[in-house]
Formats: sequence, C-alpha cells, structure tokens
Amino acid sequence: MEKEENQNNTLENENQNLEKETEKTDESSAGENNQETLQETKEEIKEPTPEEKIAELEDKLARTFAEMENQRRRFEKEKEDAFEYGGSSFAKEALNLIDNLDRSKHVLESDDKLKETDALKKTLEHLEIIKKDLISIFEKNNIKPIDCINKKLDPNFHQAMMEIEDDTKEAGTIIQEIQKGFTIKDRLLRPSLVGVSKKITKKEEKTEQNQENSGDK
Repeated sequence: MEKEENQNNTLENENQNLEKETEKTDESSAGENNQETLQETKEEIKEPTPEEKIAELEDKLARTFAEMENQRRRFEKEKEDAFEYGGSSFAKEALNLIDNLDRSKHVLESDDKLKETDALKKTLEHLEIIKKDLISIFEKNNIKPIDCINKKLDPNFHQAMMEIEDDTKEAGTIIQEIQKGFTIKDRLLRPSLVGVSKKITKKEEKTEQNQENSGDK
C-alpha cells in the first residue's frame, strides 16, 4: 500500500513539474514574439532622414507662398472692382432721373391744352437740356447709353418686351426703345427695354390681301 501511495505521489509531482515547464516555455515564447513585434514596429516607424525633412519643409513653404500670392491677387481684384464699379448702385438709382424726365416730356406732349403752345416748346427744350447734361455727367464717369435702334437683339445688352410686325426689317431687329439701357465701363448697368420686329404671318398677309381686293371692288 505504501509503495502504491509513493508511486502516485511521484507521478503527481512529475505532472506538476511538466506543467510548470510548459508554462515557462509558453511565457518564453510569448516574450520572444512580443520582442519581435516591437522590433518590427520600430523598423516600420523609421525616422526620416535630414534630406527628407528639408524636402518636406520646402514643400510646405512653397504651398504657403502660393496661398499668400492667391490671397494677394484676390485682394487686388476686389480693390479694383470696388474702385471701378463701387458707384454702380448709385448710378443705377440716378438713371431714374432720366426716366422721369422722359415721362414728364411724354405727359406734356400728350396734354391737348398745351399742344402747339410756346410754353410747351420752351418747357420741352429745358427738359431736353437737363437730360443732355445728365447724360454728359454720366459719360464723364464712364456711364454710357446703349445704342440699340436698328441693331440686332443682343441678350447681353437688350431685353425684348414686345414683338412688332414689320416686313421692312429683318426679324429680331430693334425698332422701338421703351427704356434706355446703360453700361458702366465694360459692364452692363441696366439693359435696354426694347421692341423687336417680326415678320407678318401668311394668314395675316392673306387677310390684308382680301381686304385690299374688297376695297378695289
């Protein structure tokens, strides 16, 4: 009995020793693996060379200078626009004076009581002088009226408000100016409001011919 117990104890001790050795082996392997991983990581995170650092700094410096130059150009452009076109809003409002003068002339000319009177003629002359003076002041400040009568419709400068039948003109020709347009330097201040010509349709031509034929009979 005692021999069996001694043998069992011996076997247990041997098993324990094997387990401890196995654990040590595993810990040793894990440590070696960790060291290898750290070494690989250090190799991957490689310190840049002085030449590489200089090249990176030069690239950043070049980008900074380029951005500064772009900002300078934008500032210069905004300053020029403010100087050249800063008065556009005021000029656009001032054009109402010319519009009101034209309306006043039209009202006076349409008044039957004033027609063919000396008072009307003198008033219209004074209004025309004021209008010319205003346009002269505008032109000195590079605000010029758009010449549009008998010109082809240009959407950049004209806005068509109506079509007028006229076979004597090419279709799309401006034959009436409703409101004068103006430019300021090389930009549009306001478009000319105009009426453009269009060809008479065949149906209307036949109607006119029938009316003429009926008149002849």
